[in-house]
Amino acid sequence: MKASAWREFLADQRDQYGKVLFTVTELANVAGVSRAALNVELARLREQSIVTKYAHGLYGLPGAVGVEMLVSAIDSHAYITGHFALHVHNLVTQVPTAVTCFTDRRSPRARERGTPLGRLVFVCVRSGVYAPVSEGLVAPPVQALCDFVYLERRQGVRPETLVTFRNLPGLRTPDLPDLLARYPVTVQQHVERLLT
Repeated sequence: MKASAWREFLADQRDQYGKVLFTVTELANVAGVSRAALNVELARLREQSIVTKYAHGLYGLPGAVGVEMLVSAIDSHAYITGHFALHVHNLVTQVPTAVTCFTDRRSPRARERGTPLGRLVFVCVRSGVYAPVSEGLVAPPVQALCDFVYLERRQGVRPETLVTFRNLPGLRTPDLPDLLARYPVTVQQHVERLLT
């Protein structure tokens, strides 16, 4: 396919179906070529800024793919939490250097991935702590705080030494005890201290 045909196809997919992220297999089927031949074509399309490589085997329109969409495409069981989610909810002042994702899967691929959207870190957690988000992919504020404390304590770090928290007292909700019950006692106590 010519570059203009690729531009037209990608724009059409975005405008009509909202699809902006594609696997190599999908693109090979569209072009009617083998995956090997497509890889050569993708290199050319990347040089011309027609497509961007977002992750291994995932390509899309430059600037059109968001973090949530990419995380979902890489691991359908993952949700965004920790420092990144706290920043999204305006509960910390520091901008995160990575997007932390909790999953219940052990990936045979890299746990850490560099992408055009930043560094993605997938952490496999025990089933009691793992709690997929019902709406969207970003953990709600209280869950993000609990996950952050859980992860940092697991790494032997006090969360207060990494970030400056703000607006935490407003997180006390009636469902807090049920949420805290999923975490180890040390995490429960630490979160309680942070919320006072």
